[in-house]
Amino acid sequence: MSETNADDLAKQERKRKEQELKKTVEQSSPSPHPTSVAGIVDAGQQTAATKKAEIEPEHESDVRVITRAIYREDNEGYADPKHPRHIWIVAAPRNADEKVQPKQLTFGRFDEGNVVWSNDTTQIYFTSLRVDEPYYELSRTELYSVPTNGGAPTKLNSIDMEMNNLSLSPDGSRIAFTASITQPINSYTQPDLWILDLTPNAKPRNLTTTFDFDIGDGVFGDNAAPRAGGANIPLWTPDGHSLLEVCGKEGKTVLGSFDVENGAETDLTHGNEAVLRFCAPADRSKIIYTVSTPTRINDLFVIDRSGGEGRQLTHINDASFRKLNLTEPEEIHYKTFDGKSIQAWVQKPPDFNPAKKYPLILDIHGGPHAAYGYIFEHEFQWMAAKGYVVLYPNPRGSTTYGQDFGNIIQYYYPGDDYKDLMAGVDDVIRRGYIDDKKLGVTGGSGGGLLTNWVVGQTNRFAAAVSQRDIASWETWWYSADLTLFQPTWFKAPPFDDEQEFKARSPLTYIKNVKTPMMFILGEADYRTPPGAGGEEMFRALKFRKIPTVMVRFPNESHELSRSGQPWHRIERLENIVGWFDHWLMGAPKPEYEVAPEKAPPPKP
Repeated sequence: MSETNADDLAKQERKRKEQELKKTVEQSSPSPHPTSVAGIVDAGQQTAATKKAEIEPEHESDVRVITRAIYREDNEGYADPKHPRHIWIVAAPRNADEKVQPKQLTFGRFDEGNVVWSNDTTQIYFTSLRVDEPYYELSRTELYSVPTNGGAPTKLNSIDMEMNNLSLSPDGSRIAFTASITQPINSYTQPDLWILDLTPNAKPRNLTTTFDFDIGDGVFGDNAAPRAGGANIPLWTPDGHSLLEVCGKEGKTVLGSFDVENGAETDLTHGNEAVLRFCAPADRSKIIYTVSTPTRINDLFVIDRSGGEGRQLTHINDASFRKLNLTEPEEIHYKTFDGKSIQAWVQKPPDFNPAKKYPLILDIHGGPHAAYGYIFEHEFQWMAAKGYVVLYPNPRGSTTYGQDFGNIIQYYYPGDDYKDLMAGVDDVIRRGYIDDKKLGVTGGSGGGLLTNWVVGQTNRFAAAVSQRDIASWETWWYSADLTLFQPTWFKAPPFDDEQEFKARSPLTYIKNVKTPMMFILGEADYRTPPGAGGEEMFRALKFRKIPTVMVRFPNESHELSRSGQPWHRIERLENIVGWFDHWLMGAPKPEYEVAPEKAPPPKP
């Protein structure tokens, strides 16, 4: 509730009048029913105040009048342009009883973010974009400063990129940030590390032009802690000569040190792991960071900035994990159809025996510009514990392998990435321990799209689970929480290039599908709305009498697998493996039948 917004002020005034009216009624009524006898009310004896009290408060409409192309955001809800994000400051209370009054520094109808204090605390730097409909333009950021004692903001610069994770230099003269260039227009552009002088209209300098990896980004898992606001920011060393930041390198997330003059990078952490968050004291002598591996969810480590090996500080899950039989994945590399090398991992069941034959699940990541790697994945451990071999590759389009590898799928997605996935399945089958009649495929988001695509191109899989997917690019173009108004994934909108949208939509090939399919859908998913994916596929497969089920999760967004309600996350995993158990292992699953012969067992 803002103290400056006209709508909020009007609501406050209405509420105040209603409270005054209620107080007046209470004071004029000596008993709960002052004018009633034996349940009969004498209307002539009602006081004027009582009549006013019976008038309902003014109705507040819940109808949304939408005027912008981007009007809601997955996992956040509907946008509220009347209540933009502004900057406030508040004095830190000296004790729990001290009352402090926040002070608003910025006003107007545009959001602000990336707040950074000046070293002398007299100014606050922040970013904004004073444009009502920015989706008609390429990304741009405006940099401002505002006095902490109040006053009008001063615009310092306009940068033709989206600036993120601002960090002020020790001498207060420069800001470091991460951003991706906007020209040429790509499907994927690696983020770089930049430095900007805090003088009006200074030009940013790219430190990592020749560093062909992802700055401030890396591999992702389904148990990163916690999914809330905040991120790593580049940390300056006290002498201003180096910056500390994470980077994604070939299936790992590494903490690196970057020379401010020439951009040269030095790895500070090593090993098969992902550094998720880091911080350091003012002298930067030591760095505290969290590490995830395929068998560790998160623990704190410390390392000297001068080098050496990290030292583990916490063992948060050791007691629990000792009761489990987690397995380390095997890293493999294989050649795909055009000679490119694809990195992948094979998660094997506990007590794996290479002389036996195992069912295989191909698990495809989303994004599509993202990466699997050395990080904890509950999903893969769960499947392996249930007796499956899991193949999880990084096909072309994945990050952490350089700009060209990531952007090669622009205007060809899905396409050759499918060939990379099939080459991986072939490679693992050749190793001799896979039953090629028991193949399953699954994936979420972009991986759900590719799962739909796979079953429309081949019938080699005995079962598929498509999660939070896309079936029709055209439907998705019209309904997603983001826009494709720029030629990033498609060169034109669907009404100007209908055939291209159809050619790359899995729904176009629905007549080829013979694979039994399950669809995992979040009913509050605005990123890949169910109506653009699983609902379409489900209805088409029902028409064709192909075995299919939808599993719908109330109130869950696109983040179901990562930050959904705990019981929903459990049921998601149970249903995925349940579908594969049914079609690959022959396990009876009456809950997936239209008319089950016997009811499924009750939940314990």
